[in-house]
Amino acid sequence: MQNLYPEIEPYSHGVLAVGDGNSIYWEMCGNPQGIPALVLHGGPGSGCSTNTRRFFDPDRYRIILFDQRGCGRSTPHASDANTDMSVNTTAHLLDDIEWLRQHLDVSLWLVFGMSWGCTLALAYAEKHADRVLALVLAGVTTTRRSEIDWLYRDIAPLFPEEWAKFRAGASGAGCVVRQAHHEGEWGCNANHKDCSTKGAEFSSLSPISLMVSLSNHGERDGDLVSAYYRLLNDIDPNVRLKAARDWHEWEAASILINSAATLSSKWSDDRYILARARIITHYFHHNAWLENGVLLREARALNGISGVMVQGRFDLEAPLVTAWELSQVWPDGALVIVPNAGHSPTATGMSEAIVASTDRFARRLQM
Repeated sequence: MQNLYPEIEPYSHGVLAVGDGNSIYWEMCGNPQGIPALVLHGGPGSGCSTNTRRFFDPDRYRIILFDQRGCGRSTPHASDANTDMSVNTTAHLLDDIEWLRQHLDVSLWLVFGMSWGCTLALAYAEKHADRVLALVLAGVTTTRRSEIDWLYRDIAPLFPEEWAKFRAGASGAGCVVRQAHHEGEWGCNANHKDCSTKGAEFSSLSPISLMVSLSNHGERDGDLVSAYYRLLNDIDPNVRLKAARDWHEWEAASILINSAATLSSKWSDDRYILARARIITHYFHHNAWLENGVLLREARALNGISGVMVQGRFDLEAPLVTAWELSQVWPDGALVIVPNAGHSPTATGMSEAIVASTDRFARRLQM
């Protein structure tokens, strides 16, 4: 197995206006004459990472990274409450990728996605299969409703203390878990005609009992993603910042289950977590504007595109089942399961498998 390639700096970078008042930051590393490889970061809203440059042989690849709308060095930044999020959707990102491809004069490229970036990579490949040389996916997601619910509800019994804090943090918005801003009492704000439930009944519920109550109360009305979506768009900056911190504290629970894992230093940056949490909840509240399960149903569009799915056996953020289901409908996609690994692409075993995949494609696709 291969180690990560040495650290490398971009040989070119810039900002591309993509419409709607948005501009995306991009950079290129490696060999200007090499195989174009597009890196799609996770989150959504995490921004590109210098470590991802190291998954590719810089002598063989022209490595292209960009910050998706609203995050990183792209503008306007989602941490600004005045940033218009209505023009930040999956469809907009797919268009941005095409703008970037044309701007950089790329005909075909290998597409690499991590976590949310897998969803984006699959959506792009299914729409623009004629532009994709190969796919490498790590920590596979398709952003179905079941995947979102797993992250922000169904995983709760594994982290009862953190879940209690997470739902307590949502007391400023949403049905059941909302504490009325002016009335000062807990209850439903979703105008349910038959809702006589008072929030006091919920404040003392166990995590499992609360999940049952949320489910019985309506599919979306008690959804903490929706509650945090509202909080992160509150007019009060203090409310927004607290919600961003609470959101990231919850996400940290599943990441830090691995004793070797660490949190990105960016998570101590208020501007970063504000943008990231706002973008994530914006996308997940709207189910990423994807018909539920569509990426699996339309996987036939990937026929003829070779790919590798690198998946940690114990990935809590993106459970193995999604990668396995994709492997069943994508004959040209090979599933590589890394024992004892979680979600992090830089973890032992994961990074080696990713590098082995990009090296293999480098030999096959040498231009």
